[in-house]
Amino acid sequence: MAAIIMTASFLTGCHGSKGLAAFQMPETFDASGEYEITFWAKNDTNKTQTEIYEQAITDFEQIYPNIHVNLRLYTNYGDIYNDVITNISTNTTPNVCITYPDHIATYLTGVNVVVPLDTLFADERYGLGGSQLAYDGVNREDIIEPFLEECVIDEQHYALPFMRSTEACYVNRTYVEKLGYTLPETLTWDFVWEVSEAALAADADGNYLVNGQTVMIPFIYKSTDNMMIQMLKQKNAGYASETGDILLFNDTTRQLLATIAGHGQSKAFSTFKISSYPANFLNAGQCIFAVDSTAGATWMGTDAPLSDISEDKVVDFETAVMTVPQFDTENPQMISQGPSVCIFNKADAQEVLASWLFAQYLLTNDVQIAYAETEGYLPVTKQAQNAAAYQDYLSRSGEDNNLYYEVKIQASRLLLDNIDNTFVTPVFNGSASLRDAAGQLVETTVKSVRRGETVDDAYLDQLFADVTSLYRLDQGSAAAAGKADLGPLPQTAKRLLITLGVVWVLILGFAVWEHRK
Repeated sequence: MAAIIMTASFLTGCHGSKGLAAFQMPETFDASGEYEITFWAKNDTNKTQTEIYEQAITDFEQIYPNIHVNLRLYTNYGDIYNDVITNISTNTTPNVCITYPDHIATYLTGVNVVVPLDTLFADERYGLGGSQLAYDGVNREDIIEPFLEECVIDEQHYALPFMRSTEACYVNRTYVEKLGYTLPETLTWDFVWEVSEAALAADADGNYLVNGQTVMIPFIYKSTDNMMIQMLKQKNAGYASETGDILLFNDTTRQLLATIAGHGQSKAFSTFKISSYPANFLNAGQCIFAVDSTAGATWMGTDAPLSDISEDKVVDFETAVMTVPQFDTENPQMISQGPSVCIFNKADAQEVLASWLFAQYLLTNDVQIAYAETEGYLPVTKQAQNAAAYQDYLSRSGEDNNLYYEVKIQASRLLLDNIDNTFVTPVFNGSASLRDAAGQLVETTVKSVRRGETVDDAYLDQLFADVTSLYRLDQGSAAAAGKADLGPLPQTAKRLLITLGVVWVLILGFAVWEHRK
């Protein structure tokens, strides 16, 4: 009987259905206690990034010997998001997590799951630049304000920016000029579409004239959600309001999809989900315009240090790093993106404070500069951007094809020169689903024309209805759809609830048996 009661108590505590009490800042950090915190971060195949995380943890633990940080790496942000959602139901979230504000907005549907940071920011002792920090922390005014604004949800900061990137168009300048064109100072959609169609000219044997190969996909876009969102922003058309009203399904979206359909049908345009990584085709001379994050720059170009194709497949060409195509070159619009750091609430306020101390440490110069040098990222602080070490790094573009890889540094400069031209999308519970829906419109349209379907008003009516239903956006606003973003209850939570029910049935049965006896 005692074992049954203990099991029931354990399961009830793990489920955490009532949520935690709101975090209250301790008077001081208890340096005599021992704290073990978990840090979930994303890494692809760039081992240098892993080493930077590990070095940051080692250095931090030397400063705070009583805080022990356990690193868990993921290959993509989607897996982090899914695992956090699963662990919310069992109150086993990480302490610190690299994530996106869209995802945090969904985490906030739980009770006191994510710690709001405004009070922590302002704390004179342990806040940004606080007097009791055991390291040289950054002041709030050191953080680039547009990057910090991205971390606001419902008028509260729920994250710190960690790194920032944007999208770039990596262009095979050699092939553009071979086709008789000259790259403009700023790419336009009309230019990209025209050159892409021209690149499809082939000889009688089916070899494309521009590359002499049997494969040519002139224009490949990695993230079609960003593609649609940026196109709408450039057209000053609706996507979503700050309060979560859905504006995506409009006449401008229809016009854009009709244009995309035409180039998808001719096979001048494709996407990552349909064809694979743009970099692989670009480096093999099978693509002319490859749009991907500036954080993917080390995969792009003839001398790319992280190229995923064999050396014998790589074609020699000049790579130009340009902003994404624009409709209005006088008013360029490009998305600002990149990972942020949030802190999860725990029953022990000292543990949360330990997490906050570590999260802040990720903004120090050594971490910021080292991580930014691995890809086309930008540090999020003025202090790091202006540091002599980072300025020296930028000035040595092209010295080698590793640390100073020219395309990578050009990608960093692209964002550095265009911070004022970047924008962010509204963040609310449901914004992650709306983003997915924007990309789905493009993906489905291109797949449909490849199958010979006609994209007309009737098709688009049905597409809008299907995507609305698929992403549960049929309640008038993504915010109203609310908890639909959480999806079905995770299997682990279901098993816990079922087990809990069985345990209580056994307890009641035992009690009845005792009473009758």
